[in-house]
Amino acid sequence: MNKKLSIVISLLAVSGLIGLWFLALPKVSFSGLEAISNSSEAIERGEYLAVAGGCISCHRGQTEETNETYAGGLAIETDFGTFYAPNITPDITTGIGDWGPKDFLLALKHGRTPSGSFYYPAFPYRAYSGIKDQDVLDMAAYLMSLEPIYSETPDPDVPPWLYRSLMAVWNKVADFNAPSFEEFDDGLVNRGAYLARSLGHCGECHTPRNAIGVPDYAREFAGAEIGDEIIEPINAEALEEWTTNNFDIFLLLGLKPEGEFVGGDMNEVIEHNTSKLTENDRDAMAAFFTRHKLQDG
Repeated sequence: MNKKLSIVISLLAVSGLIGLWFLALPKVSFSGLEAISNSSEAIERGEYLAVAGGCISCHRGQTEETNETYAGGLAIETDFGTFYAPNITPDITTGIGDWGPKDFLLALKHGRTPSGSFYYPAFPYRAYSGIKDQDVLDMAAYLMSLEPIYSETPDPDVPPWLYRSLMAVWNKVADFNAPSFEEFDDGLVNRGAYLARSLGHCGECHTPRNAIGVPDYAREFAGAEIGDEIIEPINAEALEEWTTNNFDIFLLLGLKPEGEFVGGDMNEVIEHNTSKLTENDRDAMAAFFTRHKLQDG
């Protein structure tokens, strides 16, 4: 074998290994489950987790008949194009009716489709990666218990160069940028951090991003711009005058300390998500955003 051929083969081998590193499916563990649970306990837990995750805010249907369902279709405007929230009812053709435990774990925690392709990060899988596996499976139990609705949603409207395969590189860049969040001594603050950073994915809107859309965690919750919309900061400086009680009332009613009600898309979050949390979970989020963030800010 001549030297040039040897170099070419070596380069191809290295390229193949790099390609596998970028494209390989993550390993997920789901305790050997072959099917999603249909127990009433799992469904009830999953329903609450779906509320805590704000799923209906994006995935609600866009017709009068489907508006209170998870039929999808909402247009999500970003700097990288328009994305449409998919149908997540258990319809076989247009929804998630043929998904199993592994599919839910790969989708929510890793941004991968059942076929192994990539979701665009308009789907907040980067935040959802912190959700506990059992919570994901309970959410799956709830979604699979719903009435199947046939509802096709449009393909993303993105620039011609924005292939799904590019998300393999984007994910690796995001991995290198991902922080290692600390555990707190206070269990209530820990619960609030889980709700805010993972299930509630507050940082997806309230944390600024760099030029390629990776969250800048050094400025976590410092506010952001999404298209023409200015998203308010909810970091230590912004909440300096807020008390835990102020934040609790805000999560319940959308009422700010100065007496103004929140506007814009946050109305949807209050109505469908935070106002339906248990009092303990609202207290937990309030503790995280005020007590912890102000002390550490």
